[in-house]
Amino acid sequence: MNRPDRSPAIRPFSKSMLTAMKLRLQFILLIICIPTLIAAQRTLSGIVKEKSSGESLPYASVQIKESQLGTTTNQDGYFTLQNVSDGDVTLVIRYIGYNPLEVEIDKGIGFITVELSNNSQSLTEVLVSAESKAMMKAAENISQISISPKNISALPGIGEKDIFRSMQLLPGVSGSNESSSGLYVRGGTPDQNLVLFDDFTVYHVDHFYGFFSAFNSNAIKDVQLYKGGYEARFGGRTSSVVELTGKTGNENTLKGGLSLGSISANAYTEIPLWSKGSLLLAYRRSLTDVIKTSLYNDIFDLNGKTTAAERLEDAGLSKYVNEPEFQFYDLNTKLTLKPGDKDVLSVSFYNGEDNLDNSRLNENSNSQYSFNFLNDINDLTNWGNTGISVRWGRQWNPRLHSKLVASYSDYFSNRNRYSNSEITKEDGEVITKHIGSKEDNNVLDYTLKNDYQYSLNESHLLDFGLQLTMNDIHYLYRLNDSIDIVNRMDDGVIASFYIQDKYKIQSNLSLTGGIRASYYDNTDKLYLEPRLQLQYQPADRWTLRAAYGLYHQFTKRVIREDVMQGSRDFWVMTDDDLIPVESARHYIIGSSFETKDWLLSAEAYYKQLKGLSEYAPRITTSEDEETQPFFEGTGNVKGLELLVQRKFGDFTGWVSYTLSQIANSFPDISESDYPASHDTPHELKLVGSYNIGKFTFAGTWVYASGKPYTKPIGAYTLTMLDGSVIDYVAVGHKNGSRLPAYHRLDLSGNYTFHLGKLNCELGLSLFNLYNRRNVWYKEFEKVDDAFIETDVNFIGFTPNFFLTMNF
Repeated sequence: MNRPDRSPAIRPFSKSMLTAMKLRLQFILLIICIPTLIAAQRTLSGIVKEKSSGESLPYASVQIKESQLGTTTNQDGYFTLQNVSDGDVTLVIRYIGYNPLEVEIDKGIGFITVELSNNSQSLTEVLVSAESKAMMKAAENISQISISPKNISALPGIGEKDIFRSMQLLPGVSGSNESSSGLYVRGGTPDQNLVLFDDFTVYHVDHFYGFFSAFNSNAIKDVQLYKGGYEARFGGRTSSVVELTGKTGNENTLKGGLSLGSISANAYTEIPLWSKGSLLLAYRRSLTDVIKTSLYNDIFDLNGKTTAAERLEDAGLSKYVNEPEFQFYDLNTKLTLKPGDKDVLSVSFYNGEDNLDNSRLNENSNSQYSFNFLNDINDLTNWGNTGISVRWGRQWNPRLHSKLVASYSDYFSNRNRYSNSEITKEDGEVITKHIGSKEDNNVLDYTLKNDYQYSLNESHLLDFGLQLTMNDIHYLYRLNDSIDIVNRMDDGVIASFYIQDKYKIQSNLSLTGGIRASYYDNTDKLYLEPRLQLQYQPADRWTLRAAYGLYHQFTKRVIREDVMQGSRDFWVMTDDDLIPVESARHYIIGSSFETKDWLLSAEAYYKQLKGLSEYAPRITTSEDEETQPFFEGTGNVKGLELLVQRKFGDFTGWVSYTLSQIANSFPDISESDYPASHDTPHELKLVGSYNIGKFTFAGTWVYASGKPYTKPIGAYTLTMLDGSVIDYVAVGHKNGSRLPAYHRLDLSGNYTFHLGKLNCELGLSLFNLYNRRNVWYKEFEKVDDAFIETDVNFIGFTPNFFLTMNF
């Protein structure tokens, strides 16, 4: 039997056999090449520090010069770049207030430590890019601003350099609220801002009647302001976020300093701990109980000769005696330990308190109404914050970073105000009144949170974490030592989880999407909050941005309407019954065009607010006396921000304009919508700085529309069974009147010099240079059948100096 010849030497290849052999060859080549392809890319990680102190620098910009690959450092200063070319590359690092640095990275290096030098000529900057020295730069993320607190002394202000006062000069932040250091961001109120200081929550940011903030700039390293559309890792507030990172202190040498101003003295020291950490101590105290400077007197001279007061003086009704006593202090302590390259352990402590005795005596007489009037007012107030956080940060590997924080916060505010008045009529009849009120508000916050950041690859950066917060809040409002108007004891637990992905779709297109889920035990509900940010660069230097977010607030401040003396406020917990959970939806779209020397940007925003609360005892809608003064409403905020910035030369600065509208709807208070009490339709800011040698000159001008207020139109008096007398006031349309427009000009000059081994800075600030008598609010006093209307003014022209010495 003949068999076919199977010799491969003479057997021809079929087409299918050739195809199979080709596939096998390609597979073999691919297997051989994979290690080579993998080796051609590497992960580059590192840490960015300050050269002189060794402190890590959070949120610094890190970019590969030869490509579009870039990132920012985390809160501990670490960064990770994936899929970096295995060849030599150039790393460009930028941080506000510091000189940018280019570092050549040799082939094969995977971890580096970068040290930046301080740029002493920089002012407060806002991160947009860092190609030239500038006071302000825009951040890459939508509605985000980065601020360096170390150089803000060149900007003019009421007193010493103040972080929150400087932020009021930024676009989208109201600059006409002298009476509060709290931020009114895009129609939001200060309680709607989440203020985090080393990861513990601060509920009140005012010192000295609100003219200074509660934060010592010597104790703070970095500030991030998120004006809206912020990421899923933040929750519990409906307007904005202020994230403050405290200084860790100098890890190399002993450092300290002392500064003296018209109001306070400020001292700090930084102590290295065996090259494994540092200890920071910063203490600030007012001198107002020892020396009453002209600035002190100006702040308490709130009833100056305004137009209304001049009319009262013409009628013989303006004799006013006021000798306030005031004192404040704050203490910052931070212990930082770095047992290895991967771990950072820290304990941060803050305590601050204000004590104010604003008692005063009014003596008035009037021939037209035939009476003499004597009013003795005792007004005692103290408020303050205590906060502590224990934090462990760890860089597990180049891709994974975690942060575990346990924190405690305590805010308290107590006010006792009693008025004894005596009216003597022409016929000798004497009418006496005793009116008093007591307010106590205490907020306790216990929080535990664990955050993770994982770099999946060059296109995906994951953030996720858990947070548990327990609140205990008490508010008491009592009249005449016997009538409890409000007496609330609230507590609640909020458990939250979040996850988000920063997805770089293309080199010019990125998408950040996330969701936050919060369970609130007082309502037994789960609240889902989607967040979304989109960024697209259609051309070089031109960027389009958009954001959407849903936010809920479970602990909030309720406005207590007081038409006679301006509005007051107090903190409570929501319950979706008497006080609803507050929510806000953010819609933001913007565009910017940036060159090396100029920045032009515009952002439009719209907010839908639900669950707003107001307390108005003058309105009665229910037979239930406990619940009737609380009212629920909604609101709409819309606005447009425009910014033009000059970033080159010895003269730098910016012009910003904000057009906005804040409309509230409370059907039980007003039949129609009305402007919110902080509504300012137009706001214009001019900020400029000029550097020449060791001198820096700066100026700011702020203009804002007058704020609305509710004006009383009549009153009647009731005599109680115990003989006391209570006045009831009838008012016009809710916020139907407006105060005059607000504007002021501030100038400053700073000079740096050396005194032996001391680095010194001498500064002079001229606040409200042309002495504009801006109206804070109006007071109304019912005397017999007449209303006495008085303008309570902000301070006029006020010079201020400071001297700082550092070693």
